Amino acid sequence: MTVSDSVFDSSARTAGAKRVVNLQLSTVYGEFRAVGYLDLNRGDEQIALVYGDVEGEDVLTRLHSECLTGDAFGSKHCECGDQLSAALNTITREGRGILIYLRGHEGRGIGLLSKLQAMQLQAEGMDTVEANLALGLPADARDYQVAAEMLHDLQVRSVRLLSNNPLKREALLRHGIDVSEQVPLLTPPREENITYLRTKRDRMDHYLPHLEVAADRS
Repeated sequence: MTVSDSVFDSSARTAGAKRVVNLQLSTVYGEFRAVGYLDLNRGDEQIALVYGDVEGEDVLTRLHSECLTGDAFGSKHCECGDQLSAALNTITREGRGILIYLRGHEGRGIGLLSKLQAMQLQAEGMDTVEANLALGLPADARDYQVAAEMLHDLQVRSVRLLSNNPLKREALLRHGIDVSEQVPLLTPPREENITYLRTKRDRMDHYLPHLEVAADRS
């Protein structure tokens, strides 16, 4: 798994992202190249985990929104941690791919404390969209421009997007990254997150066909 040194020269810059560092990162999923960026528009620090030679077309790519409660603490109220693990396993099995971990996306972009407040409202009966709106916040405030900038910098021309969310595909296309295929990333639902997942499907148009199979089995 080698990557062209020219791709990883330090301090490379695109219009909205500056590459600051790259290094080899050993993980339980495999050996990745960690490439760190500074979002020049928002000030967020971002990271791409690169596996194999990713220059060119049809690169399996996951844009993963930061979720402290799910990714780090294993919260059962979302599927974020499960998706993160599944995406990294899928990329290593593929032999080539990128996971971009997008900081500043906590709670679909509303921030950690607001997300916790929204979770409290969900415990009282609201869905995730209703809870965000009740706090006077957008249902989804995420922006994917920096992800596209990072892919441009890594010389990726088109991706096979590992996602159930149509908005991610639209955002990459809008910022000049071709999406040759959208690859579903389906994880088994839990009792604690089934309502959350149904809200994604019914109100945010996420592709989650396995929820019907789960309902039939219950």
